[in-house]
Amino acid sequence: MGIQQGILIGIARREKTRAPMEEIESALVTTKSGIEKDFRGKPGNRQITILAEEDWESACKTMEKNLTWTLRRANLLVKGIKLQETTDSLIQIGNLTLQVTGETDPCSRMDEEVPGLTKALLPDWRGGVLCRVIADGKISLGNQVTLETPK
Repeated sequence: MGIQQGILIGIARREKTRAPMEEIESALVTTKSGIEKDFRGKPGNRQITILAEEDWESACKTMEKNLTWTLRRANLLVKGIKLQETTDSLIQIGNLTLQVTGETDPCSRMDEEVPGLTKALLPDWRGGVLCRVIADGKISLGNQVTLETPK
């Protein structure tokens, strides 16, 4: 198994579809509701979305723009972890455990935000990953993030 370690540098949620993302410093994350007060957190393969800062920076460099990560509409921003090809991996943040269920495909909503953003997010899983909550936990900015990939 491969193990990567990084840090949690962003947490965001939104109360309803198309609502602006709200950045927060900490959150309770549960198997029943995902991130507390996030509309998309119901049980399933897409309770939480995670974006790697390095991938976001690559997309921004491709576009020659400096954009805020919340335009991606992901819930968590991590630094130091490569998310490409990590389906079925486990992510530990404090006592929270997430399972990666697949790639977050960039949608046309990205181009509504910034024309060309969808295309910039397509290579190498730059759009991040989808996750299911396996074990509840409270997370805070600065928490260590561990990604463990199965053999």
